[in-house]
Amino acid sequence: MKYYIIAGEVSGDLHASFLMKELKAKDEEAEFRVWGGDNMLNEGATVVKHIKDLSFMGFVEVITNLKTILTNLRFCKKDIIKYKPDAVIFVDYPGFNLKMATFCHLKGFKTIYYISPKVWAWKKGRIKLMKKVLTRLYVIFPFEQDFFKKHDLDVEYYGNPLLDEIQHYSKTQDKGAFLKANNLGDKPIIALLPGSRVQEIKTILSIQMTLVDKFPDFDFVIAGLDTHKESFYRKFMDDKDVKIINNQTYSILSVSYCAIVCSGTATLETALFNVPEVVCYKANPISFAIGKMLVNLKYISLVNLILDRPAVVELLQKDWNEESLEKEFRRITYDEGYRTEIEMNYSNLKILLGDAGASNKIAKSIIKLIQN
Repeated sequence: MKYYIIAGEVSGDLHASFLMKELKAKDEEAEFRVWGGDNMLNEGATVVKHIKDLSFMGFVEVITNLKTILTNLRFCKKDIIKYKPDAVIFVDYPGFNLKMATFCHLKGFKTIYYISPKVWAWKKGRIKLMKKVLTRLYVIFPFEQDFFKKHDLDVEYYGNPLLDEIQHYSKTQDKGAFLKANNLGDKPIIALLPGSRVQEIKTILSIQMTLVDKFPDFDFVIAGLDTHKESFYRKFMDDKDVKIINNQTYSILSVSYCAIVCSGTATLETALFNVPEVVCYKANPISFAIGKMLVNLKYISLVNLILDRPAVVELLQKDWNEESLEKEFRRITYDEGYRTEIEMNYSNLKILLGDAGASNKIAKSIIKLIQN
C-alpha cells in the first residue's frame, strides 16, 4: 500500500519513523512519500519536503512566513493527487495538517491523524472540523482520550510512542562507547536541550551558557541537530568551550545527571530517562501574549500536563533569566531530597502512560482500516 505522511517537526519525524518501521513489518509492499526528516529518510521514505524548511512557530513567525506556507499547501495538494496514496497520515503539525486533512477528505482519501492537535489547550473549535474530516484519530496521552470522549469524538489510545523509541534505544545503546568517543565521563554531565527551531535556540541557548563558568565541576553538553550548522549554535555560546553533539539526544540523556530543557517533546523524553530537569521557554513577546489570552493551561511542559501538577520547574518568558536558572540548577544538582521527589514523580508518570507497543498497535489498526 502507498502511504503519504506529513510531519513538520523533529519529534513528528521520529514518531513517524517508528510507525513506518512497524507498517513495513506488516505490509511488504509499503511505499512512503513524506514530508519529514532524516529519521523517515533512513526508513526508506521519499522525502518531498524536509522539516528544516517547514517549522514555523508563533503568531508573528507564521505571519512573516505566510507566503512560504501557502506555497507549501498548494504544492502538497498537487503532490497527493499525483501520488494517489491509500491513506494520508498527519503527524501533529496542526496548522498545516488540518488544512490538508480537509482537502484530502473532500478528495476521498482516508485521513488518519496520529498525535492529535492540542485542542485541549486552545482552538477547541477545531474539534468540529476533526469530527468531519478525519477517518481515524490516534492520541498519545491518556488525558487526551478522556477529553475527546467528552466531546463525542471517538479516538484510540495505545500508549505513548516515546516508550517504544526509548526502549529500542536502550537495547542498542553503549554508554561506555559514547562517553569514550566524546571524551566525557570525568565529570557529571549536564544536558542542554535548547530546542529545534531557530527562534528557540536564539532565546534559550545564551541563558543556558551562563551556567558554564559558574559550575566548573560539571561537563555541559549541547544536544544539537545537524539541521543547524555549528556556527549557528556558536553565535549564542559566548565563546564557551562546550561540546555540541548532534542527533544523539538519547545518548546524551542516558548519561546525564540533570538537564535544562526547552519546552516540547524533549521534556517528556528527559523524564523517561529519569533525568531531573528544569524546563524553559521564551517566545516572541507578542506571540506569547496572544497565546496566553487564548490558551487555558496551568503548565507548558508535558510532564506537568500529564501529571497535572508542577512536578518539574518551568521558567517562562521573564522568569527565563540567569538568576532564576542558577537557583533552580543548584536545586536539581545539589538537593538530593528534591532530586528524589522528581524521580518519584517520573515513576508515577510512567504508570499513567502505560506499556510500550504503541507504534506496533497503531500500525495494525491503520492497515486494518485501509483494508476495510
